[in-house]
Amino acid sequence: MKIPSGVVSTEAADSDSLAQRTIRKVRRRLIPFMIAMFCMNFLDRVNISFAALQMNSDLHLTAKTYGLAAGILFVAYTALEIPSNLILHRVGARRWLARIMITWGLIGAAHAFIWNRESLYAARLLLGAAEAGFFPGIMLYLVRWFPQRERAAAITLFMIGNPIAIIVGAPLSTTLLSFGNMLGLTAWRWLFLLEGLPAVLLGVAALWWLTEKPADAQWLEPEERNWLAESLSNEPASARKSPASVLATLKDGPTMALALSKMCVLLAFYGIALWLPQIVRSIGHLSIFATGFVSAVPYVCAAIGSILVGRHSDRTGERPKHISYPAFIGAAAFVLAAFAPSPGLALLGLSVGATGIWCSNSIFWTMPAAILSGVSAATGFALINSVGNLGGFFGPYLTGWVQAGTGKFSLTLVALGLSLALSGVIVLLVARTVPEGATYSKGG
Repeated sequence: MKIPSGVVSTEAADSDSLAQRTIRKVRRRLIPFMIAMFCMNFLDRVNISFAALQMNSDLHLTAKTYGLAAGILFVAYTALEIPSNLILHRVGARRWLARIMITWGLIGAAHAFIWNRESLYAARLLLGAAEAGFFPGIMLYLVRWFPQRERAAAITLFMIGNPIAIIVGAPLSTTLLSFGNMLGLTAWRWLFLLEGLPAVLLGVAALWWLTEKPADAQWLEPEERNWLAESLSNEPASARKSPASVLATLKDGPTMALALSKMCVLLAFYGIALWLPQIVRSIGHLSIFATGFVSAVPYVCAAIGSILVGRHSDRTGERPKHISYPAFIGAAAFVLAAFAPSPGLALLGLSVGATGIWCSNSIFWTMPAAILSGVSAATGFALINSVGNLGGFFGPYLTGWVQAGTGKFSLTLVALGLSLALSGVIVLLVARTVPEGATYSKGG
């Protein structure tokens, strides 16, 4: 018997309506809270760059010792990333992410009581240990809540928390620095204290706000829970066989190549992020207060650019070029900033360069999400992020080393640009070795 076309159209429309309604609810429930989590995570990681405007002279830090202190966090972070994410896989994201936030908030606030270079090194190492597993854990959590076709948009929205942290945190931090001493503590110590404690509150809130899996989501209607669970379970298998064990993941060529690409992009990322206030101040000879507002400009551009590029990537279903091309543009922009004849042109170069980093870094995670699943996803995400975050150590240290040797940031910007370009080249090479369905499919 022939089914009337109107019936088919109505059923399809009902299905689309259910899908749209469900994803809208999931996005409204999870993404704003996770943006707030990431804001506090990133701010507590990089607020040392603003504290440095006063702290370096108080603690007698040179460019080299500050660069080491800024980057040493990633030594502990890298060492504990995979164990932390495997624990998350076992005990659940809700409890483990809450634990991470509470401990890093307490340690971040405790930075207010460091007294010399060695205590700063110890505090940064402890902060890295506390944070280990946060970002790959969030990525794994998003994969478990958003179908492939919605994933890049969800990841991009979540990662907006990164530039938002500086758009808000930069002027906030330099405003705090302008207050001077209060109750026997210098301004930079108040900066650490007041920006660390909110993470503790968010960690406590995460215990009741986050939901472990769609089947437990009482804030969804039964048909919405069923649709989401079925959609996620019926995702098309990757065109590439995912590694079957932890050891196989560690030996997997594409996974290791993506880890190397991540290291290159994060070398540029943190080489800029943890030095940006000092770079901006050196370019424009600004006051500390003005430095905070000007430092926010590249992050505003990065936030807008990453949303636009992420949406375009979802519409076209293409991933590798949307990761690599922004990296190439960003690299060229850093070279422009290095040799710009005026502060305005240098700021333009920094803004375009930061936008290239953020666009590339936001869409990057759709590639490992497409080629890894199960335990290999938990291990692979942690492996990529842990190796990648070695760039978080080398970037700030390289910046400090070159600046100490030359007295300028121009050669550093060129080096960071080359690293960013290399990350894009590696992504294109991985895309050539992985079956097309694994990396080019819409949402994958």
